[in-house]
Amino acid sequence: MMAFLKLIRFQNLLIIAATQYMMRFLIIAPILAVNGFEPQLDHLHFFLLVFSSIAITAAGYVINDYFDMKTDLLNRPSTVIVGKKISRRWAMILHIFLNTLGILTGIYLSWDAGMLGFGIAYIMAAGLLWFYSTTYKRQFLVGNLIVSIFTAVVPFVVVVFEVPLLNKAYGEIMIARGMDFDIILAWVGGFSFFAFLSTLIREIIKDVEDFEGDAAYGRNTLPIVLGIRTTKLIVIILVSFMVFALVYVYSTYLFRKPGGEIDLFSLLWFSLMLVLPFIYLIFKLISAREKKEYHFCSNLTKLIMLTGILYSAVFYVIIQAFIT
Repeated sequence: MMAFLKLIRFQNLLIIAATQYMMRFLIIAPILAVNGFEPQLDHLHFFLLVFSSIAITAAGYVINDYFDMKTDLLNRPSTVIVGKKISRRWAMILHIFLNTLGILTGIYLSWDAGMLGFGIAYIMAAGLLWFYSTTYKRQFLVGNLIVSIFTAVVPFVVVVFEVPLLNKAYGEIMIARGMDFDIILAWVGGFSFFAFLSTLIREIIKDVEDFEGDAAYGRNTLPIVLGIRTTKLIVIILVSFMVFALVYVYSTYLFRKPGGEIDLFSLLWFSLMLVLPFIYLIFKLISAREKKEYHFCSNLTKLIMLTGILYSAVFYVIIQAFIT
């Protein structure tokens, strides 16, 4: 059982589920409550939405480990599951089973929401993860971008299914008031952008960490093509851009609470949980030389990603105080 949980990255799946639930209950629901509205996707169908996300993601992890067995034996031999604790045959069966569950659930949700065509996206997602594992991750930057896009989709898919239902239920009221649901798209889109850029940063750092094994098997990752020094410079530029974006978002949109007073809570969270850790990451990257140092930077980035998503709880507290 432990081997199975490690294979599907159970902890990552929990983070995905928690992220989608936080988007629904800590971002979307409070925004709707300001206008006396509520989410339209019932609890069962939302659970199915989350389940479809984690099933397809888990299938992606399995097939990735299936094709990465040789390189992982060089890069991180202690973590190899496929071929050691779970046979390649059973890994493939598990991949097909999880993908089937995720795709069928996604198609049902799309049909139930009146967006049957969106079910194709689930099929494409499963196929893209297959080709990522077999081909794209070996290509220059393509694999990094695919993983980053998939991570960004995790919070945003909640909006994709919720907003059409909200338009059906409250469309006439919103038109009469001259309002729309763009604020929901903006908030969740902000979290998606944060997830995209921070994942891209982490994926490139992981490529530096895995330089030896990737080079041995002819992969064209960023550090192999451009060199480790140039790759580190690119990561530092991306991290600096993220810091700039966070400062801009706070100063432009979060400086004051809905009631008009200065939002010190958000300032503290952005400063202590996001900006300062990102600056610390830059210094650690500059001095990093050994594999374990890059591994530390990768884990630090993952921790910052988590604190960024957890800002949704801060938003919930602020908006609840405004409502009451």
